[in-house]
Parts: sequence; C-alpha cells; structure tokens
Amino acid sequence: MENTIIAEGKTTNEAIENGLKQLKVPKDCVDIKVLENEDKRSFFSILAPRVVKVEMTIKEKTSNYNKAKKEIELNQEEQEKAKQNLEQFLKQFILKLPEGTSYNVEKSTENLKVNIKGKELGYLIGYRGETLYALQSILSSIASKGVENKVRVILDIEGYKEKREKTLEDLADKVSKTVIRTKKPIKLEPMQAYERKIIHSRLQQNKKVETISVGEEPYRRIIISLKNNY
Repeated sequence: MENTIIAEGKTTNEAIENGLKQLKVPKDCVDIKVLENEDKRSFFSILAPRVVKVEMTIKEKTSNYNKAKKEIELNQEEQEKAKQNLEQFLKQFILKLPEGTSYNVEKSTENLKVNIKGKELGYLIGYRGETLYALQSILSSIASKGVENKVRVILDIEGYKEKREKTLEDLADKVSKTVIRTKKPIKLEPMQAYERKIIHSRLQQNKKVETISVGEEPYRRIIISLKNNY
C-alpha cells in the first residue's frame, strides 16, 4: 500500500474521506495537504465541476507500527514459552489478591489474553484503567522473557474493558447529538489510545460529525465536530 496518495472530492471533507478509505487508516494517522481548495475558484471556472484535491501521507510512526504489527507472529513454541512465563508470575501474584481470585491465559499467534476474575479488585484497575494498563505492560515484559519476538499481552480485570467500551460508545452517541444540535465542536477529556479508537470507530459512519485526535500523550484527546457539508 502507498504511503502517499492524491484524493479528490466535491469538498475538502469529501476528498479526505475518500482518501482515508483508500489508505484504510483513521484521520489522526495521516498528514493532509489541500492542493486545490473549493473556495479558490476563478470566474472562468465557475461552470466547471467542483473538484478538491488533497495530498494524504501516512505518518511515519503509523507506517512503521503497521509494518511491525504485520510482521510479528508468534509460533507455537513462542506462545508456549510466553504462557509459561505468565503463569509462573500469575500463580504467585494471585496469592496476594483476595481469596477466590482466579485467572486464565489464552494464547494465539497475535497475542496472549489474560483475564483476572474476583471480588474487590478495583484497585488493580485504577482511575480510568490506569493501573490495569500499567500491569498489562508489566505482563507483556514478563511474557517476552526468552522469546525472540515481543509478546503483546491483553489484560482484562472483572470485565472492565467490555464495560468501559459500552460507556465510551454511549458517550460518543450522546456528544455527537449535542454537536449536531448546537453546531459547536466538543473536546473530550484525555483518553488512552485504546479508548480513543473506540470513539473514532463508533462515529466513523456518522454522516454529520467527524472526529480528530489532538495533543500529545498522555493528554491526547478527541474533538467531535460537524462535517463541512453540514
């Protein structure tokens, strides 16, 4: 897939949307340069079909990330080694948690999923999942010990991620309706990349609003606004 393309549309927004479909990446993963703006039209071109051209380039970070993501595939031996590493740690870790806490590990060529279930485990989740994501990073490092490829661990505790996803989808729907009603953009609070992706995906097919991520981590946030043609 090309990293730079020229996309066209009747408006700037339509051209960008057409380009994103070709590149198959979210808007915050590309640099956009308007080559022909619909507002700069001469008297002699007024009867000609309106065409806006934009140059869209996938950001280097995104390009490298996608390549790395495709290349990393755990073979059976690596999966087993990573799982052994995790279970060796988790058996001891569980002893320090409330009685009745349990865990299970599922392996695949892409990642290892760890589910921890029990009561009164909120402190392992933390505010907006901060502790959970920190623990997830630690588990990834532990799983990768002695394994050639870096192992990606997906951790969930007491079904937190599923509940959080539903909350974020409801938030996206509610805020988008407010934006449409007031015709004013709304900036959401800073979120994890995983959470921003849920918002972007939820509103991707919305014909009236668009989303964009702004700022630097860990304060990167989403702005929801009306599309240019509304």
